[in-house]
Amino acid sequence: MTSDQSFDMIPVLAYLGVEKDGSYSPSPSNQTIDFLIKHIHNLPPHLLLKFSSITSPKQRTVIHVIRNRRLKYIDTQPAELSFTAARHTWPSVWPGRERRGVAEGHDEEQWAQTDFMQGSTKHVKKLGSLLRDYEEEREAERVRNIRRTQLAAEESQFIPEEDEDSAEDEPVESDTVEEATEADNRAEFERRIRERFIYGLLDNIDYDRVDWDESLDTDNDRDTEERWFDDEDED
Repeated sequence: MTSDQSFDMIPVLAYLGVEKDGSYSPSPSNQTIDFLIKHIHNLPPHLLLKFSSITSPKQRTVIHVIRNRRLKYIDTQPAELSFTAARHTWPSVWPGRERRGVAEGHDEEQWAQTDFMQGSTKHVKKLGSLLRDYEEEREAERVRNIRRTQLAAEESQFIPEEDEDSAEDEPVESDTVEEATEADNRAEFERRIRERFIYGLLDNIDYDRVDWDESLDTDNDRDTEERWFDDEDED
């Protein structure tokens, strides 16, 4: 549980009309998740927002009300979770291996040809292609840096296990693994993004406006969640 010395539980307890001397259980500051599970429907969004300072999106995943709000939010097809936007924001999740930055480079080239000096050939010359190449390389380098950082973080947490069997005894795979198609990569990527969002594992996204939004609640939210996980198991 994250801690924040500025968290003031008095307004929360006062709103609920319970003891404000610290004796109330579950405590909003020391038993935060249990408190939220019990009172998330009893508090208004402006008070619930205070709990973002002492809980992380990942920690709040255990609250089924919040998981279902995230599920409902995905159903609205938000722009930030669209394929194009998500692939740009979280490139390390993308399973494909093709050149990166092509779309960004194309946008730069189009700008040079149409907007820069009204697209005058005399002034543009090779600016369009230069900007395209630069943007492709810039985006590719951004993706490489993200993947290096992620790999370093994963390696720092990796603890090798002793293997009693020699690697020489392991059978060598002779079958060639079939290359994944673009459609396969896209489906896998979109699945990963959905899962990471629901479990509070995505960075650079505003979980607060989803987790504390009571308009995303449904009467049968438990059934909705179970149905989604059943679909995932079938896939």
